[in-house]
Parts: sequence; C-alpha cells; structure tokens
Amino acid sequence: MMDEVKRFFLEEGPLARVVPGYQPRPAQCAMAVAVAEAITEKQPLIAEAGTGTGKTFAYLVPSLLFDVKTLVVTGTKNLQDQLFTKDLPVLRQTLQRPLRVALLKGRANYLCLERLEKALEGYWPLAARDVASLQRIARWARRTATGDIAEVDDVEENAPVWPLATSNVDNCLGQDCPRAADCFVFKARRQAQEAQLVIINHHLLCADWSIRDNGFGELLPDVELVIIDEAHQLAETASDFLGSRFSARQAMDLASDTLAAYRAEAADMPTLRDGAEALQRMVLAARRVFPEEPMRGDWQDIARQAPLQQTLVALREALEALAAPLQIAAPRAKTLESCYKRVGELRTCLAEICEDHDARWIRWYETHRKTFTLHRTPLDIAGEFRRFMGYTKATWVFTSATLSVAGRFEHFARQLGLGDARGARWESPFDYASQALFYHPRGMPQPSAPEFIQALIEVVVPVLQASQGRAFLLFTSHSVLQQVAARLAPRIDYPLLVQGERPKATLLETFRAHGHAVLLGTASFWEGVDVKGEALSCVIIDKLPFAAPGDPVLKARLDAIKRRGRNPFIDYQLPAAVIALRQGAGRLIRDATDCGVLVVCDPRLLQQSYGRLFLDSLPPMRRTRDIADVQNFFAETL
Repeated sequence: MMDEVKRFFLEEGPLARVVPGYQPRPAQCAMAVAVAEAITEKQPLIAEAGTGTGKTFAYLVPSLLFDVKTLVVTGTKNLQDQLFTKDLPVLRQTLQRPLRVALLKGRANYLCLERLEKALEGYWPLAARDVASLQRIARWARRTATGDIAEVDDVEENAPVWPLATSNVDNCLGQDCPRAADCFVFKARRQAQEAQLVIINHHLLCADWSIRDNGFGELLPDVELVIIDEAHQLAETASDFLGSRFSARQAMDLASDTLAAYRAEAADMPTLRDGAEALQRMVLAARRVFPEEPMRGDWQDIARQAPLQQTLVALREALEALAAPLQIAAPRAKTLESCYKRVGELRTCLAEICEDHDARWIRWYETHRKTFTLHRTPLDIAGEFRRFMGYTKATWVFTSATLSVAGRFEHFARQLGLGDARGARWESPFDYASQALFYHPRGMPQPSAPEFIQALIEVVVPVLQASQGRAFLLFTSHSVLQQVAARLAPRIDYPLLVQGERPKATLLETFRAHGHAVLLGTASFWEGVDVKGEALSCVIIDKLPFAAPGDPVLKARLDAIKRRGRNPFIDYQLPAAVIALRQGAGRLIRDATDCGVLVVCDPRLLQQSYGRLFLDSLPPMRRTRDIADVQNFFAETL
C-alpha cells in the first residue's frame, strides 16, 4: 500500500495523467507516506507542510487508497467548499471509481423551510429591502437540491434577512418541526452517515464536542481517520465552544421570536407580549451600562462596578419574568414550546456565568457596537481534548503550514495534550531565496513610542512607491490601522482599501481586480487569504504580533502558567506570536512564480534576544536593511 501511495505522486503517476502541468513534489509524497504510516500504526501525527506543498492531496490520497472512513475538519467554510468542489473531483477522476463524499456544515448554513415559510407569511416585521431579499431566497428555495445558502449569490452573506430563513441551535424545532421530512440539515447528515469521507469545519467539530449541537455525533464512533486541517486555529476555536456564552443578541432574538409567536398563537396573553418587550428594553439598557467602545474586559470590571452588577441581576429577573407566561403558553404551539426551552437555557447559562468561581474557568465580557457577550472560557483544554480523542479509535492527523516554532512542535502539542504524537515537517517547495526579499528598516522607534506611527509612514511610502502599490499592510491593532490609513492616503497615488469600510470578500475582490491597490487589515487578513500573482507583491507588518497583554483570557492563562512554575512569555506568548508572524508572512508567496518583499518594522526583531526565534521561523529569504535593495528588487521583478 505504501508503494501505491508513492506511485500516485510520480511524474508518470495517476495524478500526472489528470492534472495539467503536474510536477512531482517530494515533500507532498513524503507527507502522504507519513499520513499512510499514521493510519497503519494508529498513531497521532502533527504534520507541518509549507505553502505550496499540496497538503490536501497529501492527506486525501492515503485516506482514499486505504478506504478508511474519514472526517476532514477544515478551519474555514471556504476550504470546505474548495475540497468538495475542486480537489475531490480531481481525485475521483484519478481513481476512476465513485467516491461517497459528503459536505456537512453547521445548521445556520442551510435554508430552513419552516422559518422561510413563516417569514413569507409576515411572521416577523420586515423592512422593504428585506422583503425583496426574502423573495430572492424564496425563488432559490424552489430549485435548490442542497439548501446550502452559499449557492445564493444575489443576497449578501451578512444580510439581516438570513436569520429568518435559516435556523440555529436555539430556534431549531428539530424532530418536532412540521417540515422535518424535507429538512436540508437532516438530509445532509444522513448523507454524511453514509459517506466514506465527510468534510466539516472546526466549529462543527467543537459544537459536537461541547454537546451543544449533537448533529453528527453518530459519525464519530465509526470514523477511522480524523484529519484536522488549518490545525493551528483549533485550540482557540475549541476554547470558545467548550465554555458558556450569553449574548445580548440571543436574548433579543428570543424576545423577537416570542413576540411573533404571541401574535400568531397567543394574542389573548398580553403578559407574554409584556414579558418579551420588557426583555428587549432590559437588553438595550444593559448595553448602555457596558463600555461604549468595542472591547474585551475582565470580569473584575463587573465585580467592581455596582451598575454592571445591578444590570445583570435585572437581566436575570427579566428572563424569569418572561419564563412564567411562556410556561403557560408552551402547550399551544411548537414555536412557543421552543421559546420556553430557550428562555430556560438562557437563564441557566447566565446564572452559570455570573455565579461561577471555579479556578478552571475564565469569566470575561465583550462589547460590540450594538450588543455585548458574557463568556465563561476554560483555562486549559488539553485534558478535555485528550478525552475527546478517546471517544473514537480513529487515527488523528493535525496539519497546517504553521504548527512549529523554530522547527519544534511543543507549543502546539501542549495546547491540545498531544504529547505522544509524532511530529514531521516539510519545507515549502518555493524558492524563497530568489523569489522573496526580507526588509527590516533601520532606525525604527519602539512600537510603544509616540513617534512610531509617523516613522512607520516614512518607511512605508518609499516601499509602496517601489512596489507600485500591490501591498498588504498588516496590523495588530485596529486603532493603529486607522491612524496609518488617515496619514497614508495623501502620501500615495494608489487606492487604499481599509478593513471595516467594506466586507472582507469585497475588499479582496477589489484588491485582486485593481492590480495596484494597498489593503490595510488586522487579524482576519493575517491568514486564510490567498492572492496569487503580481497584485500582491509586498507584505508590510507593523510590529511583532504579540497578543494584547490586557486581554482577559490571555492574562488568566499567563497567570496559570506562572503558578505552575513556568515562564508565561517563553512558553506561551512568544511561540504564539511566532506562529502569527509566520501566518502573516505566508500571505506573500502563494505560487512558484510569485515574487515579493516582506517588511517587518519592529526594531525588537534585532534588539531583543527572542528576535532570533522569529527569524529562524521565517522562510530562508535574503535579508536587507537598505531601501535601495527593495527598489532594485522591484525594478527587476515587476
């Protein structure tokens, strides 16, 4: 079987006969063999494969050749769709046999026929614009076979009407739904149960793990291979799901659905209307008591401020007041029964967060422009993840382009409790020495200095002139991004695309199409963004991406590491920042023909001893501190 895996990737092998211009990549074949060995030996594998290795084929080929039931878990829905619509059809053609493959997403990604029907009947009040969008969704609903809302291209992804045409774990009626027999979610899950290979994402895996959404739990006992792609994201996603979360939006949705059910099913119960409206008023009042600016805050802020404490007490009382009439009304209709169940769950969740004093949990809050969220997050998930892996006898493979720090996997393995996993890594096949240049400008002040932003502008302008735009400027702070955008606009002749001004997908589409644009972004642009060709020829990073020390979750974890006698900076902050920098730098070279310059403006890279760890973790590029080398590089390559 190992010979068969190797044969697949030969110059005259099956892939070469199907993929135009196929070129064998030794690293791809080596990774495929390592995955095959992990399947045979039933040992967990941590597999880092540099950009351009072709890791999706490297893990899919052995899975399909060994004919093991496989769960592929991706970090994003985009990668899910790419695997399902592009990569697997190629392998189906290569293998020349049918493949039983299923794509399974979270409930909110599928059309809910019951909620759509209610929306069309006027169950919820709608603005005129939303009515038009709803009609477009209804026309699509008559012809779709999957119900996957990604098929809809004439309604914006974030349109406010979508929650009325889809369901979530809170408002889904499950088997009690009148349209259960036609439910797209149930159909997708049945297909997944019957498939040889199922593609899901991290969120769905973690939702199942946290037992909040038991949609595909029946698959895990039969799975023989679990492949976690984009695995560097898993620990953070898992931490979010394993805790408790109470959001103002959940409470407002409950109140809205209760009012709709009152009008349709219980118009003779004004106490139901009064309770729902009182909850709406209480949530809006609560948002005004929390800090106005979007932020993440420590629970101690709430403990120290009487108005915030009083607000949470009043919010709990509002939920209790709504629960009483809902209990009476629940037998009248499944919608009212669902609302009664939801109010009980929200009451329990809010009490759990407010009253918990267990040192194993971190309590914190988050404010958004219009809403707020209260969190209870686990301090450490390693033990829980080990137990989760034990639910199945499957082999686990974790892969990404960025799992190591200076070639070592300790940080990643420690987060998930993978002490017994084998680690292997393969460098990118790209020729970074000739394709890329690393520029570290001289004379930069410390990032905390008042003059840093102006100094950054003075560095960035000549680089952008040399690159003719074509650049990403990546920041660790939205505030710094906004200040740089304001000062940079009058200094350059290229269009500035600023995160937040338009949807991310629109910004990227505009960036690719223009060819000379400059895009300014924060966290969401550091990874998962793929722009090949000359449109992206320069990546400029303002400073080393250390997480904000005031973040309540980070602070609690650092304190816990310190209590265990370890160094929180060396053991956690530094490796996390190294992996984040690798992700940002990875946006630059996405193809064998790409060329570009990476600019890192943080003087600590050479001034601090830990800077060597960052440098040793980056691809082997030529380095310079002279802007003339940057100008010459672009003169030769553009």
